[in-house]
Amino acid sequence: MKQFLSAADVEQAEVLLNLAREIKTDPRARRWIGRGKTLGLIFMNPSLRTRMSTQLAARNLGMEVIVLNVNEDGWKLEFEDGAVMNAGAAEHVREAAAVMGAYCDIIGLRAFAGLKDRSQDYAEQMLNAFRQYCGRPLISLESAVRHPLQSLADMLTIAEHAAVARPKVVMTWAPHPRALPQAVPNSFAEWARLFKHDLVITHPKGFELAPEFTEGARIEHNQDVALEGADFVYVKNWSSWSDYGAVGGGLDSWQVTADKLRNSNKAKVMHCLPVRRNVVIGDDVLDGPQSIVIEQAGNRVFAAQAVLQSILGEGR
Repeated sequence: MKQFLSAADVEQAEVLLNLAREIKTDPRARRWIGRGKTLGLIFMNPSLRTRMSTQLAARNLGMEVIVLNVNEDGWKLEFEDGAVMNAGAAEHVREAAAVMGAYCDIIGLRAFAGLKDRSQDYAEQMLNAFRQYCGRPLISLESAVRHPLQSLADMLTIAEHAAVARPKVVMTWAPHPRALPQAVPNSFAEWARLFKHDLVITHPKGFELAPEFTEGARIEHNQDVALEGADFVYVKNWSSWSDYGAVGGGLDSWQVTADKLRNSNKAKVMHCLPVRRNVVIGDDVLDGPQSIVIEQAGNRVFAAQAVLQSILGEGR
């Protein structure tokens, strides 16, 4: 594997998933394969699970890790070619990415959507600039459009808990006070379709995702109908794609509570975290037996390690 920016970069998804499962049994079994290699983690935005899990995954493989919070530790970057840099930006991405590539063997980049200009966000300017100029394998630590490391961990979590070959997986929109990107739901839908899960996406009208991510999934605007018989419920807020960045109001009834799950198939409940308790998901769910959010977060280590191992040429 030469890069990990989306599901399209994975030739055999099942092989990668099985590698993550194997790694989970003994995470340090191949701690020599990254010896002498350096992973650079570049954060334009905050991170907890992605930052810690990817560092741990790299160290399990014997890699050195450099972490840079660009907005705090580095120069403000310019991305436009031909720009006259006489304003705020002190360094062009052409030099910055190339220098980071000179110091590192693999680079991970986290850069959120701005949620103001859909065409600009979905063009993935920052991700593509680093891919073009860093000269190294690039891993998305969440971009404006996708979060593949999260989705691989999600697929691992489902595989570990699935009681049937093709579980009913419901991704439900939930309320949130702030505008959140579509990256996680886009990516989850992309990977759930790749693994041929019975995917149902439920959300209020006006919160449809980009069609390229939902083709083949069932869309249901009645949350109660969607949750009937669900084996897994993936809870996630996202802002509007059509009315780009809009949050919506008067939708508190979409919060996932234990009562909402009464007609599910004792569904396991997932969320990428962080989660706003009693806004997105009720305490009765998060603290109940159906919640697997902590195990899901733990699987982020093994997903990241499988990706790093594959890029280092030691995948199976």
